[in-house]
Amino acid sequence: MYIYTKTIFSSSLSFLSSLLTYPLFIILLFDRVSESSLSMATVSKLSNPSTAALSSSSVNTRSSSSLPKIFIGFHSKTGSTSKFASSHLSLRNNHALRAPLVVKCSAPGGNGSAAKRTTLHDLYEREGQSPWYDNLCRPVTDLLPLIASGVRGVTSNPAIFQKAISSSNAYNDQFRELVQSGNDIEAAYWELVIKDIQDACKLFESIYDETDGGDGYVSVEVSPRLADDTNGTVEAAKWLHKVVNRPNVYIKIPATAPCIPSIKEVISNGISVNVTLIFSIARYEAVIDAYLDGLEASGLSDLSRVTSVASFFVSRVDTLIDKMLEKIGTPEALDLRGKAAVAQAALAYKLYQKKFSGPRWEALVKKGAKKQRLLWASTSVKNPAYPDTLYVAPLIGPDTVSTMPDQALQAFVDHGTVSRTIDSNVSEAEGIYSALEKLGIDWTYVGNQLEVEGVDSFKKSFDSLLDTLQEKANSLNLVSL
Repeated sequence: MYIYTKTIFSSSLSFLSSLLTYPLFIILLFDRVSESSLSMATVSKLSNPSTAALSSSSVNTRSSSSLPKIFIGFHSKTGSTSKFASSHLSLRNNHALRAPLVVKCSAPGGNGSAAKRTTLHDLYEREGQSPWYDNLCRPVTDLLPLIASGVRGVTSNPAIFQKAISSSNAYNDQFRELVQSGNDIEAAYWELVIKDIQDACKLFESIYDETDGGDGYVSVEVSPRLADDTNGTVEAAKWLHKVVNRPNVYIKIPATAPCIPSIKEVISNGISVNVTLIFSIARYEAVIDAYLDGLEASGLSDLSRVTSVASFFVSRVDTLIDKMLEKIGTPEALDLRGKAAVAQAALAYKLYQKKFSGPRWEALVKKGAKKQRLLWASTSVKNPAYPDTLYVAPLIGPDTVSTMPDQALQAFVDHGTVSRTIDSNVSEAEGIYSALEKLGIDWTYVGNQLEVEGVDSFKKSFDSLLDTLQEKANSLNLVSL
C-alpha cells in the first residue's frame, strides 16, 4: 500500500499549518492496482489530510445459500440559413482539480475523515437529486467517507464485480471457505456478491430509514445470462431478494423486451427494482408501464415499500451517435456531436412528468405508491474533448438519481454547479432530437444496438469473472470445479 501526494514540504510552520487545512480529494485503490483499474474512490473533500482510522460497527454476514456548469446552447453562425446546421455545443474546458490528489490503496485503516459538506449535499437538499456511487468493492467501509460527503446510494453490475474481485485479494479467504465447503464456482460468486451487497446495505440503512424508504439503496443485478429469459429473471430476482434480505436492496433487471414482463411480475410481488440498460424513450415508456402495471397487480393496500428506479443510460448514446454523425460528415452533423444523449435524457424526464400524473397515478398514490425515479447512468465522459461533468450538470432535477463512477463524482464535487437544468430548455432538446432524425439517425436502431452491446458487455464480464475465479481456485490449490 502506497500513499502518493503532490505536496511540497517546507520547514515553515505557518506553511505546514496551511497545508493541514487545505481541502484534498482522496482516491482509494486496491492493492496491485494499475492506473487504469481504480477501486472504490472517494472524492470527498477532507477537512484535513489525516489518514486516521475510521471506526464503524461490524456488519453482519449471511450463511451460505444455494443457487436457484454545462448547458446545451445553440449559437448561430453569421449567415447561416439553418437553425441547426450552424449550431454548436457550448463546451466549457475541463477543470484542473483545485486540490492535490491523495491516492491511497484500500485498507482497513480507513480513508480519512470527510468534509462536513460538499456539493453533493446541495444537490439533494436544494434540487432533490440523489447522488449515488457507481462502484462497490471490499472493504465496503471505503464507502463511509463517500456517505459523509453526500452519497446516498450505490449501484453495481457484473462489470464492477469482475473488476473488484479479480483485482483484489480481499475476497480470497471467503472464496476459499466457499469452495472447500462444496460450492461450485458460480455459487461461490453469488456468495461473494451477496456479502458485499448486505454489508453496503447496512451502511446506507440510516439514509433509508430517515427518508422512509425513499433513498439509501444498494443495487445488485440478476445474472446477465437471463436477459432473454422472462421466467428465469423473475425467479432470479425473487431468490436474490430473499437471500440478501435487506429492505434497501434494489434488484436490477435489464430493460430488454423479454424482461419487461419480468419487471411487472417482480414489482407485483412487492420487490423493489432497479431497471437497467434503458437507451431509448420508447423502451423507457414500456418500463414505466411495467412498474405501474406491477403496482396495480400487487393487490397490496400499502404500496409505500415497493419502489423503483429506471436507469437511463447517457454517455453511451453519444458514443454511438457521434460515430454516426462523423460518418455523415456534414457541418450540420458534426455540430451535433455530443448533444444527443443529454437531449434524449431531457425528453425522458418530460415523459416521466407526464406518466406520473393524472388519474391513474393519483389512484396509486392514495395507496402510498412512490414515483419510479429516473436514474441517470453511464455518466462518465468517454470523449476527452467534452467537459468532465457533461452527463451530470445538465441532468439535475427533482425526483431523480445520478449514479456516478469515480471520474464523474470527483469532477462534480470539485467544480460542479448545483442548479436545476434537466427541464430548463425542453424545446431545445426537442429540436436536437428532431434534427438528428432528419439527418437519418434512427433512434430505435440506436436503442436496440446499445442494448445488445450493454447485455453482451455484462455477459462477457460475468463469464470472465467466473473464469478468473476458477483460476483463483487453482492458484489457491482448491479443488477444480
